Amino acid sequence: MTKLIIQIPCLNEAQDLPRTLAALPRKIAGVDKIEILVIDDGSTDNTAQVARMWGVQHVVRHRTNRGLAAAFQSGLDEALRAGADIIVNTDADGQYAGEDIEKIVAPIVEGRADIVVGDRGVADNAHFGPVKRRLQRLGSAVVQRLSNLRVTDAVSGFRAISREAAQRINITTEFSYTTDMLIQAGRKRLAVISVPIRTNETNRPSRLFKSIPRFIMNTGITMARAYATYNPLRTFVTLGVAITLLGLLPILRFLLFYVQGHGDGHIQSLVIGGALLVLGTIVAVMGVLADLISSNRKLIEASLARLRRIEDRLEAMDHPGQAQFSEEKKPAPRRAV
Repeated sequence: MTKLIIQIPCLNEAQDLPRTLAALPRKIAGVDKIEILVIDDGSTDNTAQVARMWGVQHVVRHRTNRGLAAAFQSGLDEALRAGADIIVNTDADGQYAGEDIEKIVAPIVEGRADIVVGDRGVADNAHFGPVKRRLQRLGSAVVQRLSNLRVTDAVSGFRAISREAAQRINITTEFSYTTDMLIQAGRKRLAVISVPIRTNETNRPSRLFKSIPRFIMNTGITMARAYATYNPLRTFVTLGVAITLLGLLPILRFLLFYVQGHGDGHIQSLVIGGALLVLGTIVAVMGVLADLISSNRKLIEASLARLRRIEDRLEAMDHPGQAQFSEEKKPAPRRAV
């Protein structure tokens, strides 16, 4: 039996949530059971109560607002515990058409993809302004280059994920999961495809960011951090080589003056160049060390994926009739490794 869980991260969405829930499909070809999961990320209104009133099967609540990335990861964890074979993430503001869930689920049902990203058609989307269109296209082009994936709308939050892919994805950023997830997926050789979808006009501003410059800065930091995490050797060695080449310039300048007999007055060029050469070497060595740490990270992530599968089986055996509403609990103390 194939089980689909549609997760909806929410922050003060009591007003818009009913309309979003009403638009979700009740039957999808190739899916035997559809359930809904709402992640209440520290809402100050009655979002969780509205979700339960509308018959949502799973509700996870954060005591305080932890951000979209944390809400998304909490949703993945809960969906896996609930036995989801496919997880769909959508927004509570109704931006994405609920009917298109069947379109993004189909490639996973057919075994053609691990992750499917809904493409909003940024280039000619009537709901996007000209500045947003250009920024979205630029951002997607950068993510394609960093992840080595052909994804035409990298920041789209409308996406479907197979169970196996969800067990291997670990969101670490505090801003947004979208680009971090794709860079991880590319590094882990997951099959990712894009599917055209429709969008609805939203009347309220985004709650993820307060201004476009801030969004650009946070997204850039997220992409750089994710890329450096999963490609440390290339990142640090490239940076080290660049610093080393930069250090050669003042050294060559000093040598040029020295050959001409004027080296005494340009010793500072030799000092600066030597310092940059040492710094470049140190950064390159850091890349080698980071790559070794990255190898250890791969082993940890593989163990975590296996642990998640074991926890799912134990959860099903120990609590076959457990309640479908869960509150955030204090994390158990971690044993030092």
